[in-house]
Amino acid sequence: MNLKVLCFGITRDIIGQFEYKVSMPANATVADLKKHLAAQFPAFGQLKSLRIALNEAYAEDPMLLNENDEIVLIPPVSGG
Repeated sequence: MNLKVLCFGITRDIIGQFEYKVSMPANATVADLKKHLAAQFPAFGQLKSLRIALNEAYAEDPMLLNENDEIVLIPPVSGG
């Protein structure tokens, strides 16, 4: 299935674009997407506190992805 992933902050810097398109097998999970991104972009695998939002809600690793899902990479944020 074809997915569109929106990248913000450091994830945009690592991936090099705001909107990343990726093809994943049917029944792929959030964990599968993370593994794919870490394999394609080694610096991505170094992000320890990264969250992924799936259809405007935080997603856990075992959640299944669907072709029309809105997938957003939410990097660590700091400030005051």
